[in-house]
Amino acid sequence: MRGLVLVGAGRMGGALLGGCLARGIVAPDAVTVIEPGDAARAEAAKLGVRAVANADAVGGDAPDLVLIAVKPQVMEQVLPAYAPWVQAGSVFLSIAAGRAVASLAGSLGAESAIIRAMPNTPAQVGRGVTALFANGHVSDAQRALATALMEAVGEVVWLDDEAMMDAVTAVSGSGPAYVFHLIEALAEAARAAGLPAAMADALARATVTGAAELAFRSDAPAGTLREQVTSPGGTTEAALKVLMADDGLGALMTRAVAAAAKRSRELAG
Repeated sequence: MRGLVLVGAGRMGGALLGGCLARGIVAPDAVTVIEPGDAARAEAAKLGVRAVANADAVGGDAPDLVLIAVKPQVMEQVLPAYAPWVQAGSVFLSIAAGRAVASLAGSLGAESAIIRAMPNTPAQVGRGVTALFANGHVSDAQRALATALMEAVGEVVWLDDEAMMDAVTAVSGSGPAYVFHLIEALAEAARAAGLPAAMADALARATVTGAAELAFRSDAPAGTLREQVTSPGGTTEAALKVLMADDGLGALMTRAVAAAAKRSRELAG
C-alpha cells in the first residue's frame, strides 16, 4: 500500500493501525493519522506515523485507502472534507456501526468507492473477525487491499448483500459482550455454589477463555467439542439439560441476536 489515511485513532482505529504496521502492510512513512484528541494523536505518533489534528493539515497526493474510524454520529461533519479524493481513486473503508453505504455515499458522492466493515473488539488482540461489503465502484485490487488491512487483526468474510450486515452486527459485532456476560454469569453461579468470589471469577474467566481457545484450535464442530466433555449420566449432562431445554440458552440467544439485529436496522434508518 502506497498511502493510508486513518481518520480517528480510538481503540479500534488504533488496533487496526498497529496491526497493519506490524504486518508490514503499510510503512509508517506512508500513513497519516487524523485525530483531534491530543492523547490519541500522541499514541499514534509513537508508531512513527504522521499524526495531525484535522484534514486541513494532510496535503499531498490522495491515499490508496481512507480508513474512517470515527463515531457514526459525526460522519456527516467529517466525510465531506475527503470527497475530493474520490476522483483521485481513493477507496473509503468505514468501520462505523450502522452506517450504510448509501449514507456514506451521500457525504462523499455517488461515484465514491466505499467498503463497509463490521469488525469486533477482539481485533485489539489480533483475534477479531470482520465482515466487509463493497459497493459497485470498488475494484478487485481495492478489495484485496481492504482484505489485507483487516486480516492484520483477525479473520475476514465478504458479504454479497449489505442487508446481512445487521445479522453480522448482532452476532460477531455485539457477540464479545455476550461472552463477557457469560463469564459474569458463570462467576456469579460459582459464588452461589459456595466458592469464594476471587476464585469464582478466576475459574469462570479461565474456563471461558480456555474453551474458546480450544474451539479456535480445533477443526471439530462446537457440538462435537461439547459432546466430548459430556459423559452420560454425569455432571455436565445434568447442567446441559437445563441449558439446552426449550427455554434454555439456545432460545435465549436467538432472542438476543434478533433484538440486536432489529436495533441495527433501526440505527441504519
